[in-house]
Amino acid sequence: MPPVVTHANGCPIPIWCNMRARTLVRRQAGTISGAENTPLLNRLFSARGITDDSQLDHSLSGMIEPDAMLGLDGAAQLLMAAVTGSQQILIVGDYDADGATSSALMVSVLREMGAESVNYLVPNRFDYGYGLTPEIVQAARQFEPDLIVTVDNGISSIEGVACARQLGMKVLITDHHLPGTELPLADAIVNPNQPGCAFASKALAGVGVAFYLLSMLRRRLRSADWFATKGIAEPNLADHLDLVALGTVADVVELDHNNRILVSEGVRRIRAGRARPGINALLRQSGAEVRDMTTRDLAFGVGPRLNAAGRLDDMSLGIECLLADVGRAEELALHLDGMNRDRKAIETEMRSQAEEALDTGIDATKVGVTLYRSSWHEGVIGIIASRIKDKIHRPVIAFADTSGEELKGSGRAIPGLHMRDVLDTIAAHNPGLVTKFGGHAMAAGLSLNARDLPRFAAAFDEEARRRLSETDLENVLLSDGEVDQQLDLALARAVTEAAPWGQGFPEPVFDGVFEVVDQRIVGERHLKLKLRPSEEQQILEAIAFNHPFLLETRKLRLAYRLDVNRFRGSESLQLIVECTDLEFPRGGR
Repeated sequence: MPPVVTHANGCPIPIWCNMRARTLVRRQAGTISGAENTPLLNRLFSARGITDDSQLDHSLSGMIEPDAMLGLDGAAQLLMAAVTGSQQILIVGDYDADGATSSALMVSVLREMGAESVNYLVPNRFDYGYGLTPEIVQAARQFEPDLIVTVDNGISSIEGVACARQLGMKVLITDHHLPGTELPLADAIVNPNQPGCAFASKALAGVGVAFYLLSMLRRRLRSADWFATKGIAEPNLADHLDLVALGTVADVVELDHNNRILVSEGVRRIRAGRARPGINALLRQSGAEVRDMTTRDLAFGVGPRLNAAGRLDDMSLGIECLLADVGRAEELALHLDGMNRDRKAIETEMRSQAEEALDTGIDATKVGVTLYRSSWHEGVIGIIASRIKDKIHRPVIAFADTSGEELKGSGRAIPGLHMRDVLDTIAAHNPGLVTKFGGHAMAAGLSLNARDLPRFAAAFDEEARRRLSETDLENVLLSDGEVDQQLDLALARAVTEAAPWGQGFPEPVFDGVFEVVDQRIVGERHLKLKLRPSEEQQILEAIAFNHPFLLETRKLRLAYRLDVNRFRGSESLQLIVECTDLEFPRGGR
């Protein structure tokens, strides 16, 4: 039986599919009471859970107040004592884009607030691993810190926090990852996901948590007349929302209303030319126009270049780019762009090997898929897990050798499976099998002994099978339906700029029947198309990324996104074909 696409009228349509998973398209629609948007935008927002116009207000006045965040006030007092007491403050970050933006945010704002000594330290993933480990605490001693502030990590650092406190260092944890059954005995913890925290937005990224802490610190310092006494201009935290927007989008957290406010305001400032030099330089390296950039540019242009430093070398390079002046930022952004090209080359080879393993060595009935190759690069396994997850619509964990007998894995989940909870259950039922783990619903990491990989693979498949239903294993693409107006550049601008699209608030995907007028392969991997909408005369440009073969039919139904293609100063409408498995080489309806 071929897969089917289910449309609003319930009629099944056979499709070609290169995935193991069954693929469906479901249309979504609705209305918003009192909305003043166009009918199309009204339909798009309603399908994403918007019920009234207030949920589309992305001004800063709509942000959730910080008072409900457990531990925030105490953490601000601890940090205030360090700032006003001229203490040595050390920021310990994570080696991804969220950790880099969090680190840069804390360092730059604390310096603006008058902190006399603020440094940062980011673990090298190859030498130290993730989080505030005892080894990182020992490395931190060179800075002689009075206070360690973690950003985007620390909630699982039981041993590292204990080590720091034994050495006389205070520890303030800011994190957003899910905690385990035991919390570290830090001097203060700020995490909207810790037990007892009533803060309404559990989806804050690490950089968002850091932003809230700095907001509370500013309030405390203002009340103590710190800025007036020291003759310091009170920082405008909104000027740092470019960092918050980048870290939030790059970490692929859910864009709930609060996160949409943070991202929308950050994007608005970037477009207005008020971003820091490092972000502007990274945007230029990605080919984006600063004044027209969108969340897509942050997700697929800036984020990967920033992450390349942590994947292949040391995230300090990325943080320095975010802290640099104009000249230095351009130089560092160029270096990061080169590292990203190297990362792509490594990823291409690893992905080919992973797909070969799927075709030859993986039982097609598996639900939880485990992949391993001794030559794989530890910094790229998370990307491979994500790519293969997208291809087969199964939860995937990819492993790489580290040192000695240890393997490190990076996992990606599909909707319906909570990756960290799965690892927690496996660890509880198999004592000693998983030596370390952490993460959140859609992504998690772990370590285990190489000899235990077969046992873990069996346990992962069994737990995934237990938690996922047949419906969960259907790869459902939600379509916003057909566009009932002319497809043109103005429409593409209106849709792409209507909201900060991202995880949990997905960019619109439409479907429709098109005639293929022309097609060719570009860049060895992508399919460039000229399409004619059904029963119309206009010719549209389209591209299907990672689709290195020609279509066999002239008429097909496509799912696509609208895009503004900017080239040599001109703009044009372009359709981005969404998923090659939604094409119809042998018919349509």
